[in-house]
Amino acid sequence: MLIIGSGNMVHNLRLLALPPTGQPTDAYGHAWALEMNEVFKRLLLAGDHQALIHYERLGPAARLAVPSIDHYFPLLYTLALQDKNEQPLIFNDKVVSGSLNMTSVQFG
Repeated sequence: MLIIGSGNMVHNLRLLALPPTGQPTDAYGHAWALEMNEVFKRLLLAGDHQALIHYERLGPAARLAVPSIDHYFPLLYTLALQDKNEQPLIFNDKVVSGSLNMTSVQFG
């Protein structure tokens, strides 16, 4: 069985931005977006589901990263499927357009 949760851990459309060069690039992120991408990955690897569920407690950068829960919910759904000793695989790890991450996680 394959279950896919599609969304973004960092997803703030109001704060989309091009890099300082003004040219589109695959990897460019605001400092808060890069910070939260790293925090979310660290929590995923540590298996800290409670911190991921209550992301808003992680501070202002987290609230910028997830201004509305709709794109974050898929991560929570997939966390519920993680086996106790299952280590996540993180891939496609990048922040784009300033405030979106394409970072993906696989369980199993």
